[in-house]
Amino acid sequence: MFLIDRLTSKYKLPDAENALPGRDNVLPTAINHFVNGKPLKGPFPDNTQSIILGLGCFWGAERIFWNLPGVYVTAVGYVAGMTKNPTYQEVCTGLTGHNEVVLVVFDPNVLSLGELLKIFWESHDPTQGMRQGNDRGTQYRSGIYTTSSEQKKIAADSKSTYQMALNEAGRDKITAEILDASEFYFAEEYHQQYLAKNPDGYCGLGGTGIACPVNMGASAE
Repeated sequence: MFLIDRLTSKYKLPDAENALPGRDNVLPTAINHFVNGKPLKGPFPDNTQSIILGLGCFWGAERIFWNLPGVYVTAVGYVAGMTKNPTYQEVCTGLTGHNEVVLVVFDPNVLSLGELLKIFWESHDPTQGMRQGNDRGTQYRSGIYTTSSEQKKIAADSKSTYQMALNEAGRDKITAEILDASEFYFAEEYHQQYLAKNPDGYCGLGGTGIACPVNMGASAE
């Protein structure tokens, strides 16, 4: 029975009563980006915006975004859960409620939010619920966590537009959540820019093969 309960917990978000308690101390992480040397925690330039994206294992997801022109810095971490300052091992139990995500700090004058979300949708399969490929659990769910009301509107519009494209191709319904960003907890140092440090490391991301016709000119001021 314990094994069944443990497996079930990986596919169902916990309630507050059953979530792990966490801790008050902030977990140590890297200070600067391993690839571009910029500070992971800021301060960030005034012309930049931040958005948080979940699209499966955050190792491969982060590499997609740090390579984009207009992206100032990226970092991996955990969001949309209940456990304070969770560890990677705790997130993997499914008992914190957190998602593995990438914080993307970008210049909307170089890379519009519409362009960024186009890449987000096309880089994974957002119809798979609590998994991404062979990675299974609530921490691998598709999600967009916005930092302004305008970002949230653009994200919702892009989701609707991509759903129409998927419908035309006979694909399933998008399961991605779009939420206001809650506190972002930075993942441990060894996770930051993992695939730059470990070029042969695991990356299980794969898209649907369906192009996203999101408005390329969309921006969030």
